Amino acid sequence: METFVRRIRIERPAVEVFRWHTRPGAFERLNPPWEPVAIVARNGGVTNGALVVLRMRFGPLSQYWVAEHRDYEEGRQFRDVQVSGPFAHWVHTHRVAPDGPSACYLEDHIEYALPLGTLGHLGGGAVVRRKLERMFTYRHRVLCDDLAAHARHQGAPMNILLSGASGFVGTALSAFLTTGGHTVARLVRGQPRPDTQDIMWDPRHGISDLARLEGFDAVIHLAGENIFGRWTAEKRARIRDSRVSGTTTLCEALARLASPPKVLVSASAIGYYGHRADEVLTEESPVGPGFLAEVCQAWEAATVAAQARMRVVQARIGIVLSPSGGALGQMLIPFRLGLGGVIGSGEQYMSWVTLDDVLGAIHHALITEAVRGPMNVTAPQPVTNREFTTILGRVLKRPTVLPLPARVLRLALGDMAEELLLSSARVQPRQLEHTHYPFRQPDLDGALRQVLGKL
Repeated sequence: METFVRRIRIERPAVEVFRWHTRPGAFERLNPPWEPVAIVARNGGVTNGALVVLRMRFGPLSQYWVAEHRDYEEGRQFRDVQVSGPFAHWVHTHRVAPDGPSACYLEDHIEYALPLGTLGHLGGGAVVRRKLERMFTYRHRVLCDDLAAHARHQGAPMNILLSGASGFVGTALSAFLTTGGHTVARLVRGQPRPDTQDIMWDPRHGISDLARLEGFDAVIHLAGENIFGRWTAEKRARIRDSRVSGTTTLCEALARLASPPKVLVSASAIGYYGHRADEVLTEESPVGPGFLAEVCQAWEAATVAAQARMRVVQARIGIVLSPSGGALGQMLIPFRLGLGGVIGSGEQYMSWVTLDDVLGAIHHALITEAVRGPMNVTAPQPVTNREFTTILGRVLKRPTVLPLPARVLRLALGDMAEELLLSSARVQPRQLEHTHYPFRQPDLDGALRQVLGKL
């Protein structure tokens, strides 16, 4: 039997830390993005008898892990006990102990045994312990950062409506908000489940029951067609219409409410600026050239109906870094194989941001009255593609000597390559800086080490 223990002191009250763990979204927030694990079923929260079923992927293969929660003590502890799964034995005890009225200790205590006894320990014991070290370093950092972010909101928990909730950003944002005590209802295209507050809508034709939109404190609008893929005429139309028509439909509906929400955060993108070489770009910079710039300009203009009734923020989101999706997710395989290299000239600027800072910036926009209008959601230190390539190679400990010529990209991907991979936008997040948003990962090396578990 092996034992792993990790204990940290947290500058938040014990009751707050324990309550965070009991809310929907806690597992999703704590699961490292490099671990291919997903919840496929759950029954209850963390009280005695509640079950959770996880699916772990190993390339094309999957294994299921069923755990039961036991020994629940309100405000103090709960245990996850493996019923079936990859270990011969697994008991994870979560304990929270007060350290005065405004701080506490969190202890994760795991007893585990690998299958095949001594042979399993010799073959995999060191690997499992390293994985646990990486995992809990990440978990505790995310927990502390999330608690600090939610502590900055001094008001009552919010009732929030979210579109695009099943997407890459929306899924993570929903978990972040619910663990903070907020209620999240989703705008969905299909029939909502009866046990949810979700609302059905048609992005082109509207929401049939406007009364369902009453009572929300905030709306976050993220829905839109994925921009990756060859930009055929049909794809371009879907990219534009899903953003402009959907935003127009939603904003016109919100403007007609008797009691509209106080704030709308509507997604946009740094594609607004187009290709601008090494020009420093802020929210005051004019729109640039290209298809994405035209789409983003129309996308932001589509919020006009809401602007007379509520505070509106257009979140111009940069290149989001997470191994679970987006640009970084697609880069990792070639870079891990030692096949990575600069794209095109390598001199084009990449205005990146971690997924957690996207969530943090949107939350900051919700709770900060001074934030309004365009808001660049990028890290304060953009880098060239050559610098990005060097840093990612260093973090992964892999060579980066195989360049990807621009002509090959243009041949393979057409206009998408020109506007997404070869264009340059050196964006600065002035509004976030001026309203004192505390970036979690402001520099690229630290950001990549955090999201890839290389700390």
